[in-house]
Amino acid sequence: MNIELLPFQRFAIADLQNAVESGHKEIILKSCTGSGKTIILTHFMDEYLKCHNNTIFMWFTPGKGNLEEQSKKKMDLYIHNAQTKLLSDIMTSGFSDGDCCFINWELLNKDKNNARKEGEHTNFDEHVKKALDSGLEFKLIIDESHVADTVKTKGIVDIFNTNTIIRASATPKGYDKSAKLIEIDEADVINQGLIKKLLVINEGFGLIEGKTLEDNQVDFLLSKALEKQRLLRSKFLSRGSNINPLILVQMPNTSDALLESVEKWFESQKISYENGQLAIWMSEKGKKSGGITMHENLDGIEKNDAIPVAMIFKMSVATGWDCPRAHILVKLRDNMGEAFEIQTFGRIRRMPEANHYNDDDLDSCYLYTLDDKFVEGAKQQIGKGALDASLINLKPEYKEIELVSEQRPDIEEPNDSKKAVVSITEHFRTKYNLSDDAVENQKKMETDGYVFTDYITNSTKYGNIHLTSQVDQLKEVDFKTPLNTHTHGREYHHQVGRISTDVSLEYDKVNAIVRRLFCEPSFKKNNEKKITKLLKLDTRPLYAFVINNIDLLREDFKEAMTEQTSQGTLGINSGAVVKKTFRFPQQCLFTYNSKEMSQKIFSKNVYANYLESAEIRSSGEKAFERFCERNNYIQWFYKNGDKGTDYYSVLYEDNNGKQRAFYPDYVVGTVEGIWIIETKGGEDKSGNSQDIDKFSPKKFEALKNYIQIQQNDGKQIFGGFVRRDGSENLCICTDNYSEQIVTPNWKLLEEVFK
Repeated sequence: MNIELLPFQRFAIADLQNAVESGHKEIILKSCTGSGKTIILTHFMDEYLKCHNNTIFMWFTPGKGNLEEQSKKKMDLYIHNAQTKLLSDIMTSGFSDGDCCFINWELLNKDKNNARKEGEHTNFDEHVKKALDSGLEFKLIIDESHVADTVKTKGIVDIFNTNTIIRASATPKGYDKSAKLIEIDEADVINQGLIKKLLVINEGFGLIEGKTLEDNQVDFLLSKALEKQRLLRSKFLSRGSNINPLILVQMPNTSDALLESVEKWFESQKISYENGQLAIWMSEKGKKSGGITMHENLDGIEKNDAIPVAMIFKMSVATGWDCPRAHILVKLRDNMGEAFEIQTFGRIRRMPEANHYNDDDLDSCYLYTLDDKFVEGAKQQIGKGALDASLINLKPEYKEIELVSEQRPDIEEPNDSKKAVVSITEHFRTKYNLSDDAVENQKKMETDGYVFTDYITNSTKYGNIHLTSQVDQLKEVDFKTPLNTHTHGREYHHQVGRISTDVSLEYDKVNAIVRRLFCEPSFKKNNEKKITKLLKLDTRPLYAFVINNIDLLREDFKEAMTEQTSQGTLGINSGAVVKKTFRFPQQCLFTYNSKEMSQKIFSKNVYANYLESAEIRSSGEKAFERFCERNNYIQWFYKNGDKGTDYYSVLYEDNNGKQRAFYPDYVVGTVEGIWIIETKGGEDKSGNSQDIDKFSPKKFEALKNYIQIQQNDGKQIFGGFVRRDGSENLCICTDNYSEQIVTPNWKLLEEVFK
């Protein structure tokens, strides 16, 4: 099959060849979905092999979707007499000069793989060694590199002793500063007609501003999608084209009941598995009730004239799947907070015949969703490519520094729901000035942003954008849906579950607390403090109250667990503590932003080649690191990790008796001893606190107690919290914590470290 390469594709092939021949070990091909990444890479391999002997290309794909087989078939189609192989071919005949080998990562890095197992037959590693010993050279291509397991895949990469790694992705991340970046402009791909001109998001949703939707989300969104599909289908037919536009329905990861609702809705429209018009692609194996498998009607679904009108899927299809007739995406929500993958946009962006039709409807793709988080998720995905990464090593002079790290015992301690209910009640009463009058309490809470209605309030985004990077230009729309005790009852329980996760209490206990405070009668048990209900809501209003106010409720419950209440300050002495000797890790993965102007090496950091552009860092952390580097009192500093037993931690308790690990941001060596420093958000110019960590007072007390114990053991250890005041001055608190940065609790850092 002869492919006429487009100008941007030819330029990319030339850039790849020049980068390899110039000796760049790491090469990043940033190529948006629909740009012909496989065409570019296969033609590059073919061109390179024509000019270079003793070379083997290894093309690695992610685990799901048999992408290695798809990529091999495409190269066989595009390149006449291409010397392509799969893993099975390698295991049979080994490697030869000019091979282009396509391998699924999972076939090599899963725990029980036969290819690398030692035995009487030559294993994969031995085939690689034979090839290297015979003078052959490996070049690696890592496809969809954003989903590669960096720990396991690095072990495989190392066996090839390669001097060339090409990482290809629409959203590359974590690549080294020295890597050569080859980026294909999304606008060039649009201009060549390969992908659709517009992303139309929630078309017509501006008309529902402030209105009530009588349908549930499934009926409403699927009706919109099917109406659009039928319009597009008729337009294609009027042009003499038999293209059957496909609707993709993306399900949340935990939604069996929602899946049934989707299936029933399509059946009501005469679209079913049985008549071949409905397809499903799930990662689960086995059969559903009725004999329908979780992979149904998928054969040939990518063809433009295929029968299925809609395909239901979860996240598994988001990577690498190619179906140009996919035109419409319905993203159903279950309030799970799942990050929206920008890769999913790509599934509906390809043009079915690789050209535009000069018809706005046909040249656009469509997203329908009531999810108000997808813009944030898309922006996060777009921004991931900005970070680079490299391994940095601990300087020898800091290898013997030791600290006592506190860790939780292996046995989970029970949570104290009695403490929790008292803390939460006290928090609501204090924060909102509540009394025993439920009617007045509702008015006070409404004033502070709580919503009381029998309807479910919603918001989402809508608008048209040309590039995925423009998602923040979308407009917001608010609307309402009637409460349904069946569907919204599920959502109520799910939201209570989210609160229970936030405060580390069992679901049943949190549900009981919610009902006792806002719904059910007062109770008194044994000598437990009587809890007077704050509101008097029936079941339906309670469901709506929790669903509509979930963000406020989660914040209030978390605040209640962190406040210093009348129960007294809880300390780590109330539970078991595992004490472990902590030393700085010998090596760490260092992430930074290579696009920043300053790439100065901080010589006082305990790691070699630690750059000023270190990421991800808050503005306060950046300011503190610059202070450490220039301050003569400070000799060295270490940036701590934020989770895991490999990093330095101090224990504290929240208000339900749950032990939590606190990871101070920095360990700092000075002329007088070691300082443990936690940096927090400062103040704005008006003196308002920007510290969003509600656990700060408890963490401070835990650190203060820890330091006192260490000093009693004769160690020169000090500590404090560092924040910036409204004038951007770094200030430190070492004795009595206060949210306001004022004397005498806070002092200028430069006056203490001198």
